[in-house]
Amino acid sequence: MTDTVENVAAAELRQFIERIERLEEEKAAIADDVKDVLGEAKGRGYDTTAIRTIIRLRKKDAAERIEEETLLQAYMAALGME
Repeated sequence: MTDTVENVAAAELRQFIERIERLEEEKAAIADDVKDVLGEAKGRGYDTTAIRTIIRLRKKDAAERIEEETLLQAYMAALGME
């Protein structure tokens, strides 16, 4: 009986691991695609750092962006950067 439970658990565990491995492969392929698009944008003269910043900021709602900008300005002022 214990042998059967261990075999079932091992098979299920193997399935989880294989699914994760497939997802990791897909994630790597998508990361390569993003890199290609950024390279294309850079080739057209766009600043990829600015593009990445805009993408990061677009993921946040307006209140989060305002809070982040306010905090950043306060820190910069404290360091004499403004």
